[in-house]
Amino acid sequence: MTGKDTPPSASGSPAAGRTPLVVVDGANVVGSVPDGWWRDRRGAAERLRDRLRGYPEPVEMVLVVEGAARGVASVPGVRVESAPGSGDDRIVELVRDEGRGRRCLVVTADRGLRARVTELGAEVAGPRAMNFGGNRGLTG
Repeated sequence: MTGKDTPPSASGSPAAGRTPLVVVDGANVVGSVPDGWWRDRRGAAERLRDRLRGYPEPVEMVLVVEGAARGVASVPGVRVESAPGSGDDRIVELVRDEGRGRRCLVVTADRGLRARVTELGAEVAGPRAMNFGGNRGLTG
């Protein structure tokens, strides 16, 4: 996600110059790997948050958590949003309220959520996009 390939926003004005917003569906990304996450949902969300800290590109990173993972703390480089209800609804709110006028990427495999956020102008990527290493980013 670099400035040179930043698309125009839904309002038609260029989004260049604004930090891209990346919103991660924590439950969906954690649940995509059968590594025992269900025994410690909060711990799994904390491990994902810590992996997101190493994202190689300048973005505003937001991890949305719900259920037993609520209360995971934010850390420098990753803001954690605890959804009071549906994580999907909170993600849609973030895209609508904070994604306007800049590039916005939602990481999820949830088809219903993908449809909702693309209607708002967001791009989507699947959970495998989180397997970045070295200098590889979500879109690399």
